Amino acid sequence: MRLFIQIPCYNEAETLPQVLADLPQALPGIERIEVVVVDDGSTDGTGDVAARLGVPHVVRLPHNRGLAVAFQTGLDYCLRAGADIIVNTDGDHQYPGRYIPDLIRPIQEGWAEMVVGNRQTDTIDHFSPGKRFLQRWGSWVVRLASGTDVPDATSGFRAFSREAALRLVVLTRYTYTLETIIQAGKKGLRVAHVPVQVNPPTRGSRLIPSTWTYLKHAAAAILRLYAFYEPLRTFSILAVPFLLVGLLLILRFLFVYAQARFLGLPGGADRFVQSVTIGGTLLTVGFLIFIFGVLADISSTQRMLVEEILYRQRKQELEAGPQPQGQTALPPEGPP
Repeated sequence: MRLFIQIPCYNEAETLPQVLADLPQALPGIERIEVVVVDDGSTDGTGDVAARLGVPHVVRLPHNRGLAVAFQTGLDYCLRAGADIIVNTDGDHQYPGRYIPDLIRPIQEGWAEMVVGNRQTDTIDHFSPGKRFLQRWGSWVVRLASGTDVPDATSGFRAFSREAALRLVVLTRYTYTLETIIQAGKKGLRVAHVPVQVNPPTRGSRLIPSTWTYLKHAAAAILRLYAFYEPLRTFSILAVPFLLVGLLLILRFLFVYAQARFLGLPGGADRFVQSVTIGGTLLTVGFLIFIFGVLADISSTQRMLVEEILYRQRKQELEAGPQPQGQTALPPEGPP
């Protein structure tokens, strides 16, 4: 087996030497370990530092395109180079390299295709109570949306089998952590997690400048991905409040009308005509939302076919054998 360790970096020239020095040089069951540094348009010479330290694969993006793009670029590069297992770690030395054997073991033993390093965020001293709460809440939402059992959904310390890497395609540009778990769950990949510890922080997060930014982006990503993979259920949930309120208003009018018409009770139903108008409008809106869900669910079949075609095409290209790689690669400007 060939293990590739990819390190997406943006201005990590100071910490990258520590990350590289901490990586294992040999592992049981692994014939060869390769290191790939993805320089996401760094301005501090991160790519040059990697090359000077002897990293055999340095992928340079022409400008900063975000963590998700850098991650997907590294994943594609590792696949083309013939990786059997891909480990993703951060360039800020957050994750100790000594946990890589634990991370890849479930894949080596064949009972997992994607493994996430559980940082056990409740035990991390430099995490504030608010951040710990957000991590627990966010991970719970991702578990609910994906059908997996990953306690630390935002951990970037991960291992992927070749099959999992072929199946996953990151669509968002903000971060890959939440999306890959949801994709893996919806595509039936076996996802596991192992406990890891983290090193003391070397700098503040560049991806999450504030709690509000994290909440906004994470919530948008989760909702978008859930709607993407469960369109009928999503639109049905949105339609239910409109249908229920509309139905109650219509029933209200019919009840008053029946009392006045058949029982001769005073009051009349004329003053409840607005219930018919509003109720009918809400029922129409709810029905249209449900129809949108049906159409989206039909369209999702086409998406599944496109995903399968893309998977087979990528697999067929890679079955021809590893493509020769130079020390430095420059991917195109388009999506990876």
